[in-house]
Amino acid sequence: MQKRRAIIKLSFIVVTVIIGVILALVPMKFGFYTFKSFSGAIKLTVRDLGKAVSRPLPIIFFFIVSRVIMPVGVLLFSTLIFGKDADTISGFVLIYAAPTAVSGFIWSSIFHGDPALALALILIDTVIAPLAVPGTVRLLLGTKIALDMSGMALSRMFMVVIPTIIGVAMNEFSKGAVPRAAGPYLTPLGKLCMITVVAANAAAVAPQVHIGSPRLWIVGAVSIVLSVLGFAAGKLSGVLGRLDKDRQVSLFFAVGLHNTSAAMTLGIEFFPAPAALPCVLGIMFQQTIAAVAGKIFLGKNKDTEKKPV
Repeated sequence: MQKRRAIIKLSFIVVTVIIGVILALVPMKFGFYTFKSFSGAIKLTVRDLGKAVSRPLPIIFFFIVSRVIMPVGVLLFSTLIFGKDADTISGFVLIYAAPTAVSGFIWSSIFHGDPALALALILIDTVIAPLAVPGTVRLLLGTKIALDMSGMALSRMFMVVIPTIIGVAMNEFSKGAVPRAAGPYLTPLGKLCMITVVAANAAAVAPQVHIGSPRLWIVGAVSIVLSVLGFAAGKLSGVLGRLDKDRQVSLFFAVGLHNTSAAMTLGIEFFPAPAALPCVLGIMFQQTIAAVAGKIFLGKNKDTEKKPV
């Protein structure tokens, strides 16, 4: 017993130092992502990660829906609403061409999804992003873009990969003792981090939003509708695939959430200024819609009987 307590204390000291270094190297908002990734990953094992990759059905559904169906559907829907307003249409397409958001890992943990699958979807989507994002934009909008994928990969390395490696290693090394001891403290702190991220996103883009603009309200309404449809598509994918409840949750958030910050950067750099508005509103609304959609489509978090696919 004393040896186990010593291991737990030593592990906490080590992880505190490492997390502190990471937080010092990244902006505060991303530091919250880092902490939440760690708090979710500490419950994972190497076997969990291997199982997520070895059952590829949810991964296949994710790429069909997120990389094909949603971008094309968004182009058609936004064209129907905005007609010849190519800039606004481009902004919406950019959002759904962007990689899945790291916050999907956080929401998956909150709603008791499969964190290993959530992490796998984020990492795989990041790997193919250099081809998938420019290819989607080129095919649907006829515009060539270049991505700073080294910067995107580095940020996700700090936010997801490193905290996951640390968390899994601590779980394996302590044989489950660390997550049992730290769980009651990490879970509420992780939810607090999610609240802080939502507030930080809204505060960062608020100066760019002009309430009196009629266009703002129309674009905002369409943003909400498309976001809800994205989550609905994620839910439908899990149901059609007859996935376990936890994997449905992870697929739900992976499909519904997108890296709107990256989309806004592309909109500003490669398109006229109006193209950035849908991305700005996406940053403001996306996390709130994720919470509401989670309650509507997933309901209360209850343990359900799992049937292997």
